[in-house]
Amino acid sequence: MGDIQTLPAPVSDPQKLPKWNYDGLSTGQALGKDSEVVLYPQAIFKDPFRRGNNILRRKVTNWVVYRWLSWTKSMRNESGFEVIKKAIENLKLRHKDHIAAYGEGNDRRLTGRHETTNIDTFSWGVANRGASVKVGRDTAKEGKWYFKDKRPASNMDPYVVNSMIVETAILCKP
Repeated sequence: MGDIQTLPAPVSDPQKLPKWNYDGLSTGQALGKDSEVVLYPQAIFKDPFRRGNNILRRKVTNWVVYRWLSWTKSMRNESGFEVIKKAIENLKLRHKDHIAAYGEGNDRRLTGRHETTNIDTFSWGVANRGASVKVGRDTAKEGKWYFKDKRPASNMDPYVVNSMIVETAILCKP
């Protein structure tokens, strides 16, 4: 099942949502007879961006994290990479503030192992899976587009995280 699905009518009970299943063998998460992974929705969250009857449904696999992709019009322009680097530098200046707001348990998750950064050290890099903030190869090559903050945990408050990232990285208020 894909990330987007149209339902025939609004749903208020998570048990009435379709289950999310996929073959774990194709994702490297299971082998052989145990390869089917089934996730059952546990809660319904109104989509704060699309509003109306739109809802959010999140899948849970591996280390559960919240990846925040950031791009603005200025980041997509020809000199966008400079804007991206300034935004990342601002995130570095407020690293401890962001970590404190990025959910519980990050001290156990952000160890520097398993494609994570160390919780005490801010880092960024192109195609660097172990960095706090990752810039894609295409972004570096084209000199514009987006960056990804990999520090938030799955249990973070999306409103807090989004507002902090917007304030720090986009509005440039370190």
